[in-house]
Amino acid sequence: MPATPALLNSLTVGDIRITYLPDGAGHFSYDVFPGSSQECWARHAAQTSDGRWVCSIGGFLVESGDRKILVDLGFGDAVLEVEGFVTAKSGRLLANLGAAGLTPAEIDTVVYTHMHADHTGWTATGDALTFANARHLAGPGEVSHWIGRDDEPFSPAGQLPFTSNFEESKDGEIIAPGVEILHAPGHTPGHQCLVISSGTERAMILGDTLHTPAQLQEPDLSFMFDVDPVQARRWREDIVAKLAATGTTVGACHFSGSAFGRVMTGQGQRFWAPLPG
Repeated sequence: MPATPALLNSLTVGDIRITYLPDGAGHFSYDVFPGSSQECWARHAAQTSDGRWVCSIGGFLVESGDRKILVDLGFGDAVLEVEGFVTAKSGRLLANLGAAGLTPAEIDTVVYTHMHADHTGWTATGDALTFANARHLAGPGEVSHWIGRDDEPFSPAGQLPFTSNFEESKDGEIIAPGVEILHAPGHTPGHQCLVISSGTERAMILGDTLHTPAQLQEPDLSFMFDVDPVQARRWREDIVAKLAATGTTVGACHFSGSAFGRVMTGQGQRFWAPLPG
């Protein structure tokens, strides 16, 4: 069956609740993974539709006690078409936040895994911050990297006027009970993940450490918009090895089918085991 974008879904990690909030989806040419072949994608046809890679777009709501954290803000109310390369449509994140029972005013923290436009789209509504009561956190060097790069693909040009409101996170920073920042640069200079722990349970929100489950079995599959592909791969391999060894629950915003799953090992290969939703 062809791939479909990930749907609204929640799970609990101990007493912490995590909800995937879809914003939309993109359908990309395989060229977004430079050098990848038709033979490669034939092995991973379940992640494709009509000869395109299916890329979910969205963010995660993390509820820890009375804390309400949004991790990434989707692409915003947008349509993107580049002939032969991508078609994308988004705009549902706020509606899905409402379906999860919250309003923008109730969000106390926004964390950007990085500042590509498909992760920052709902930063502002008109000329005001969408999540006006929230602390906004980006990784070290992330804001400065994008200054003057308005014309780059997936630059957060529309969000740059608001970056004076952003704070710079610290590696290992605890931003709420059981919610910790993990710096993992490479995809962008300030790329970061979130580690969520409660009792004996653990989860990780990956940001763009992985874009597709195909990368679990195809380690040479890099992403066109990695700023430092070598460093991105190093972090990817380190994190994937730890996920496979521990059975940690994973939140992956770009995976089709389900945004939640685990990295498993069988018959000498790693594979993605989606959690139902």
